[in-house]
Amino acid sequence: MFNKDFLWGAATASYQVEGAAYDDGKGLSVWDMYTRQEDKVYNMDNGDFACDSYNNIEDDVRILKELGVKAYRFSISWPRVIPNGIGRINEKGLTYYDQFVDALLEADIEPYVTLFHWDYPYELYKKGQWLNDESSNWFEEYARVVVTRLGDRVKNWMTINEPQCFIGLGYFTGIHAPGHQYSKFDIIRMTHNTLLAHGKAVKVIREIVGKEARVGFAFVATIGIPNTLSEDDIEAARDFMFNPFEKTKDHKEYNFPFDNDYWYDPILLGKYPDWVMNELRDYLPSEAQLEEDFKLITEEVDFIGLNIYQGPRVEKDGEYIKVSKLPSGHAVTGLNWLVSEEIMYWGTKFMYERYKKPIYITENGLSNKDWVALDGKVHDEGRIDFLNRYLLQLERAHKEGIDIRGYFQWSLFDNFEWAEGYKDRFGLVHVDFETGTRTPKESYYWYRDLIKE
Repeated sequence: MFNKDFLWGAATASYQVEGAAYDDGKGLSVWDMYTRQEDKVYNMDNGDFACDSYNNIEDDVRILKELGVKAYRFSISWPRVIPNGIGRINEKGLTYYDQFVDALLEADIEPYVTLFHWDYPYELYKKGQWLNDESSNWFEEYARVVVTRLGDRVKNWMTINEPQCFIGLGYFTGIHAPGHQYSKFDIIRMTHNTLLAHGKAVKVIREIVGKEARVGFAFVATIGIPNTLSEDDIEAARDFMFNPFEKTKDHKEYNFPFDNDYWYDPILLGKYPDWVMNELRDYLPSEAQLEEDFKLITEEVDFIGLNIYQGPRVEKDGEYIKVSKLPSGHAVTGLNWLVSEEIMYWGTKFMYERYKKPIYITENGLSNKDWVALDGKVHDEGRIDFLNRYLLQLERAHKEGIDIRGYFQWSLFDNFEWAEGYKDRFGLVHVDFETGTRTPKESYYWYRDLIKE
């Protein structure tokens, strides 16, 4: 069993649920622009309306309160607060988040705020986005505006969500906004600027909120499951998490922006992993500049946020690791992601061993093909089974003494699922994307009962 003070929550992100994309002075984001292009997003869907959460504070908070969660993770839309990314502040945007935070606190729900969840200001994109060495200063300015406004009530903060995706998918593979395929040189510079932005934001939060502040980040975790419980396969799974570049055959073609050590080591160990320094050193700042930059990048964090969904089984292959062959008919979700609940155990175990930081599961859930049945209900037994499987593995890790503080289910609502548009549904609550009507699913009531127990 989990401790009584274990934090049960749910999560969403601004562009995926808010809607009101052009209302009350909000500026454009790269996703506003990307969704206008043909063949980029399923059905050319967009976040113009999404779940219309911008206009449904009262109803959404009621749904959270009836669910029984004690925490809600949501993100701030940077261009809603500062339309051009820097400079002029949009008071109406800040007022919305003011009112939302107050409503959550009134309902006895603790806000966990993520400063950035992918909706990058388009005006800063035109200035070079994360490739511009001023980008970390832009983010620091934005963080100061938000934390100054909300920091008297919000004590729990996450700086950045999944840089692996907004850098790796947005600028390396090009399948997310803004849809580019940059060189390794550019990706390294963007990574370094993103890490600096994180560090500067942590410093701002500490400065404004003070001793009550609890600060972390929410990164996706790339996790492998040992194919057997042999020492070799367990070591292979550990290498898959923290040493894949050197331990994977044909590593020069490896999708390095998704390496855990590439992102976590600089923040938590104060250095880039050896393979970065060996293979990509020429793309980084000078030795003296790196030393100065790491003073910011390593600003102390209180916790690690892990977004955990799927992972393969892996095994030892001589001096290398390899992904094990999938069994025929293996279980997959609506997005064809693997149902691989053991990653919840091995991922938290390996992460805690390496970094010795408390862990929150900041996202976990599955896409499903859900609809409102003729009886008016949403029967999503698959989601219930999925969550049950993953939480049993999280409980296993918790029982072994891994410091896991809480779990945020992704997602409270069906929402705009990035390049997949509205095709796949992750929510505990079904949303009619034409009307905004919310219908709690059977999984909503299952999760509510789990929290009660």
